[in-house]
Amino acid sequence: MQLRKNDNRIAGEVKRMELWDVYLSDRTKSNRTMVRGDKFESDSYHLVVHACIFNSKGEMLIQQRQPFKSGWPNMWDITVGGSAISGDTSQTAIEREIFEEIGLKIELQNVRPHLTINFDVGFDDIYLIGKEVDIDKLELQYEEVQRVKWASMDEIYQKLDEGTFIPYYKSLIQLFFDMRKQYGCYPIK
Repeated sequence: MQLRKNDNRIAGEVKRMELWDVYLSDRTKSNRTMVRGDKFESDSYHLVVHACIFNSKGEMLIQQRQPFKSGWPNMWDITVGGSAISGDTSQTAIEREIFEEIGLKIELQNVRPHLTINFDVGFDDIYLIGKEVDIDKLELQYEEVQRVKWASMDEIYQKLDEGTFIPYYKSLIQLFFDMRKQYGCYPIK
């Protein structure tokens, strides 16, 4: 695996200038935008996307954030995540985030997220992807990711217990593992 600097960005500066589409509570676009970091107005929300990539052994690809990254520095996290920028769909946003953070191109244009979770100022779309990935061939974004590894659910739980993984609910991590091969609320046989 290689670390690469993103030549198109000056670390930190792009985040201040990032434009987000503003959504209403029913998830329709409002025809407004906002700058990342600005205060949210009433009934204003934004879209965040996450991907968990799983291999055929049932392991999740996890990343360790850079120690100088604001927000959860040096912590382990699920495969990738980030905010949709103005003009993105959920699918184009997650494709971009996967490529930016770990250098992997994945086509998701006709794929729906497995889950959408509402939070105070937005919507988290979560994609669960089965794919064999040679982590030695990934190009990691220097500004965000220091390393990646494959991890079992138990290994992620151990990191949660140690306080070295972003503190997701263990039940959410289990749900990602349980739902990784199908959509819906119950197992289909």
